[in-house]
Amino acid sequence: MDRHRRRPGCLRLDRATDDVRTRALCYQALELFAIWPLFTAGLVCLASGVLLGLGSKYGLVRYWWVATKLALNLLLTGLVLVALRPGVSEAARHGRQLAAGEPATVSVSDLIFPPIVSPTALLIAVLLSVFKPWGLIRRRPASRPR
Repeated sequence: MDRHRRRPGCLRLDRATDDVRTRALCYQALELFAIWPLFTAGLVCLASGVLLGLGSKYGLVRYWWVATKLALNLLLTGLVLVALRPGVSEAARHGRQLAAGEPATVSVSDLIFPPIVSPTALLIAVLLSVFKPWGLIRRRPASRPR
């Protein structure tokens, strides 16, 4: 039986190469380039969004679309640590085992979701910025004539 058919549906870097050292390095590189750069980029995006919100006519939580973008940023930044980090750490551990010559198997099928979710969320954020739907969060009551 073909070795690629034994574990269907897994995102495996071993399809690109048969060299064990290269596969081990690819798995270990995920830990270096996935978690902290993404988390840092999320925090920088959050900080710039807060500064722009405070300094513009749209405010930080005056409009629904701005609040939605803020919540989306907080959610995705948190998901990097909560959801992505364990899978990437497991893949890096797998890479260290491969580099040491130990037999190791890992299913990295969960790592397919971040490249799908992140661009989708970015597209939603861009669409919110362009079309600015929904209006004000709280409408001011009309002043009563005296």
